Amino acid sequence: QVRLVESGGGLVQAGGSLRLSCAASGSILRINAMGWYRQAPGKPRELVAAIRSSSSTNYANSVKGRFSISRDNAENTVYLQMNSLKPEDTGVYYCNADILSRQYLRNDYWGQGTQVTVSS
Repeated sequence: QVRLVESGGGLVQAGGSLRLSCAASGSILRINAMGWYRQAPGKPRELVAAIRSSSSTNYANSVKGRFSISRDNAENTVYLQMNSLKPEDTGVYYCNADILSRQYLRNDYWGQGTQVTVSS
């Protein structure tokens, strides 16, 4: 069984910073792409940032220059450093990972979500 556990959300004032972490655990053979999505109230879930096993990254236009995604392959962990936060960054942030298990089953996994609230 594979699990993704997120941490690091919270309440911050506009202009502040937060760092999210997501650790994958379980029967993991290889982790391909990892990413962060967010969902604001009444809106669909959207991709915020993604990082591939090659370490190439892509970002939503709305966060470019403010957010940075990174990963620690030895720890099966992905991070999202969020700077210059804006009220519109508020939402539930979900970790996602494309994982090949030791049973050679490839699946898309999601974390439980962590709330990020940016006050104006």
